[in-house]
Amino acid sequence: MKKLTIVALITAGALSLMAADGKALAAKCLGCHGADFGKKALGASKVVKGWSADKIAKALEGYKAGTYGRAMKGVMKGQVATYSDADIKAVSEYIAGIK
Repeated sequence: MKKLTIVALITAGALSLMAADGKALAAKCLGCHGADFGKKALGASKVVKGWSADKIAKALEGYKAGTYGRAMKGVMKGQVATYSDADIKAVSEYIAGIK
């Protein structure tokens, strides 16, 4: 029983250290959206700068599910396909915090 508790504590600690890094996750977005997310990606998307974290998260979740977007739907689906829920939350909060 003690071994199980120790393993659980180590696992929980490791997971907290591996928390999603919004800035690192957003790095792949900069080429299209700009450093401050104030650019229309490939001239076709909406400007993301100024959006709330919730609005960004909903858009990313929709892109991942294939239910959101027009011209950029296919491109963005591929960009967020590997994002977990925690990744989406972290990157959304990071982008929303850019001033």
